[in-house]
Amino acid sequence: MPQKDPCQKQACAIQVCLQANKYIESMCVDVINDMRRCCQIHSARSLCCSGFKDPKHTDGKSST
Repeated sequence: MPQKDPCQKQACAIQVCLQANKYIESMCVDVINDMRRCCQIHSARSLCCSGFKDPKHTDGKSST
């Protein structure tokens, strides 16, 4: 029996929060940060962390 992904709970919480808040990310900062913290610890064992490789928050703005 495969082990449960250690960050699956946080990944699901992000989905629930985004759906409940009409996909406004700023409304879900706390749950996104929880996921980042989980991925800092479990990234090697968590498939859910594949989108959270960089622990630093990026806002999509270029520095140029």
